[in-house]
Amino acid sequence: MKTPASKTPAIDLTNGALGRLPASVITPTYDRSEITPGIVHIGLGNFHRAHQSWYLHRLMQQGLAMDWGIIGAGVRPNDAEMRQKLLAQDCLTTLIELDPESSAIEVVGPMIDFVEVAPTNGPLIRAMSDARIRIVSLTVTEGGYYQSEDGALNTAHPDIMHDVAHPDQPKTAFGAMVAAYRARYFAGELPFTGQSCDNLQNNGDVLRSTVVGLARLSDPDLADWIDKNATFPNAMVDCIVPATGDAERAMTQSLGINDAAPVTHENFRQWVLQDEFCAGRPPWERAGVTITEDVHAYECMKIRVLNAGHQMLANVGEVLNLPTISDCMAHPEISTFFHKVQGQEVLPHVEGVDGMIPSDYLSLIEARFSNPKIKDTTRRVAFDGSSRHPGFVLPIVRDAVAAGGSISGLALIEALWARMCLGTRENGEMIAPNDPNWDRLTEMAHRSKADPSAWLSMSEIYGDLSKNSAFSEAFTHWHTMIFQSGSLAALKAYI
Repeated sequence: MKTPASKTPAIDLTNGALGRLPASVITPTYDRSEITPGIVHIGLGNFHRAHQSWYLHRLMQQGLAMDWGIIGAGVRPNDAEMRQKLLAQDCLTTLIELDPESSAIEVVGPMIDFVEVAPTNGPLIRAMSDARIRIVSLTVTEGGYYQSEDGALNTAHPDIMHDVAHPDQPKTAFGAMVAAYRARYFAGELPFTGQSCDNLQNNGDVLRSTVVGLARLSDPDLADWIDKNATFPNAMVDCIVPATGDAERAMTQSLGINDAAPVTHENFRQWVLQDEFCAGRPPWERAGVTITEDVHAYECMKIRVLNAGHQMLANVGEVLNLPTISDCMAHPEISTFFHKVQGQEVLPHVEGVDGMIPSDYLSLIEARFSNPKIKDTTRRVAFDGSSRHPGFVLPIVRDAVAAGGSISGLALIEALWARMCLGTRENGEMIAPNDPNWDRLTEMAHRSKADPSAWLSMSEIYGDLSKNSAFSEAFTHWHTMIFQSGSLAALKAYI
């Protein structure tokens, strides 16, 4: 009996192993020992490593930007686990591009260290105080900027109150930035640029408001110095990057690499950036970044079609037990609902940009969402709806109301979110908590079963929209149908 050939074991990802990786793997052509730090990135998850880090990797492959190495950082306890994983593999990351027509695998290496994660953020403050650091970038999620209902800094939040009382031992990333700015101010050093990489409209302005507002509560002179001398460029970022699980790690192993934290991603990337960097920047445009003063037009199109579109799909997908976004797009009623809402109620409030008309952009997004190789879960996309609906969906509602346009489908999106927040699927399965405000959302969803207006009464989310009769009536209509006849019946009635 013939003995089966043994499978070649996967290679542990380290600097020393780069030359032994399979020939199909693209590896750094630059000498990583020559990289010096220039960027601290806070919130070093999958998106950063597939986006900003990849763009920097492209520059380094050209022999550029070797003095812009990335130092990773985090302010949450679970960031310590990521730190251990990445330091054990010399801060290298395997990127796996998934496309229906092709795939590619690449190891990127612009990251050179990861700051110790500490409750009082002392190591992070020291890292950002280093004059070699000229950019501090962040991905801390849309809801992580401590904004109040009117968009200002929420000074009543316990974390902000702690940072004001203990400015040298802050809890938040923004408190740590203020402390680092203070150290540089007293040392006579220049400030660093604060660069948001989150899906927020005018994200640089939001970051400035948070940092300067926090500084002003404890040190008005420092706040004035930051406001006058530091810069916070606005940006639009785009790449679909699913969460990493056992399947992604197994895929990487099957390709010959042991990577504890690989990243899968689509083959589309876009980064549109305002050129406002007080301490210099890498030549991002040489890596394909669009540098422009008109970031708003790009981000408006992307946030309204892609990000709001994600909420159209993920909430009903969770309720109907569809695991991924591509599963939602393969569902005939959901995909038709998506296309109709986008075409009739979203695109009228979106302007074209850079030669891309809104209808063509919608076709691009539909193709990207339909990619079956991207296992982007409805659970991941539905996370933090209490930030994403006010940030992505409700601004469209307000514009449609002001213009006298159709809002029926937009109201249906909100009713489907309320149904998801009951915490159960229509097949009876439980939906695990998936929002920082899950308890309140679940309570209000249950109250709304008897009185749909209870859901809209959440002023921190809906503001004065609950008083708009057209929106309130449309929401009540769909909410009643969903709770009486089911989500699919509501979709069919709408389409």
